[in-house]
Amino acid sequence: MSGAKHVIEARGVHKHYRLGVTDHRTLGDTIAALFGRGHISDPAIGRVGGRDFWALRDVSFNIHQGEVVGVIGRNGAGKSTLLKLLSRITRPTSGSIRMRGRVSSLLEVGTGFHPELTGLENIHLNGAILGMRRAEIASKLDEIIAFAGIGPHLETPIKRYSTGMKVRLGFAVAAHLEPEILVVDEVLAVGDAEFQKRCLGRMRSVADSGRTVLFVSHNMFSVQSLCSRVIWLDQGRLQEDGPTAEVVRSYLAETNAPNHTRVWEADEAPGTDVLRLRAVEVRALAAEKAFLTTVPVEVEMRLDNLGITDSDLNIQMIVHTEDDVIAFISDMTESIGTSLWVPGPTTVRCTIPEDLLNDGVYRISLLFQRRGARHFIVEDALGFQVMEGPRQGAWFQKWRGALRPRLHWQR
Repeated sequence: MSGAKHVIEARGVHKHYRLGVTDHRTLGDTIAALFGRGHISDPAIGRVGGRDFWALRDVSFNIHQGEVVGVIGRNGAGKSTLLKLLSRITRPTSGSIRMRGRVSSLLEVGTGFHPELTGLENIHLNGAILGMRRAEIASKLDEIIAFAGIGPHLETPIKRYSTGMKVRLGFAVAAHLEPEILVVDEVLAVGDAEFQKRCLGRMRSVADSGRTVLFVSHNMFSVQSLCSRVIWLDQGRLQEDGPTAEVVRSYLAETNAPNHTRVWEADEAPGTDVLRLRAVEVRALAAEKAFLTTVPVEVEMRLDNLGITDSDLNIQMIVHTEDDVIAFISDMTESIGTSLWVPGPTTVRCTIPEDLLNDGVYRISLLFQRRGARHFIVEDALGFQVMEGPRQGAWFQKWRGALRPRLHWQR
């Protein structure tokens, strides 16, 4: 890539927010900031109260034409903030970002769509925003419609589309209107396996045509299969930037480190206006508190229910191995059904039975669902390591596989 030109140059990028802030800047202050060419000398001017939060700190990198770059990191690491800066949705507090070429982004469900316009009208609107001529949009129209699979609903307003339909159409528009730079957030996680496979194939074809792709994902298999290079962000800072295999190995080594308890302050807790996850803990249900293959494991979630009074809330627990393979997923409502939720502090527990997990390191992610769609997700909420328990027989090496259930045998 040494001979390829830079299509993205980030230099000393900071992004500052003032949480719980009231903005008292004048119109003149705002206009001055808008013409500051990405540099604001004092982000606190005119702002009263609140708490400082730096989403990004001194991030610098170059991306060459034709590179496929993955962006990884824990929740809150700054990944989505970086993509919003690259997509020109917001501006850096200080530092600079230079980009060469048209940018097409898919950052979250429905981004760039007007809810009152039909699917067909939104395709033309997105193309116009990208600076494409009518003829260019028309030449890609059949491909977009076929990929999205929304032919019967082309004349239906977007506001009546399901989450899956919006994602399919959003990706189809972003990837088919020939941008020089394609930016895709982990929104693809809400699609089914077949759709994700098609999306990855489309991103490969975009990259093969000499265009640039930035891809955020928590799925390390997707990152490793698609990306030649990875940027790892941690607490707003660039932790590592290099070849995919090396960076992913370093990232998994750190995220696999056991962390049995996490607690968040009210204003930092992951969630939404109606539900927050305040704490999560994993513990071994044994007198010696040791995580053994023969000991059950309990996961406890402490929630702040700020506004859910119906029964429409489901929680899924996703357990990954240290190689980022999903060992299993457990669904709360399939186990205990549904019931009305009462506002206030709530505790939810899930028990992993003994003689199920193999010895090894595991990570737990928590997915909260409402109205048949993702409400929010906490990736890599916790980690724990299971050690070998008492064994019988002649085989004393490590068993293969993520699970090692003790099944019922007869003879």
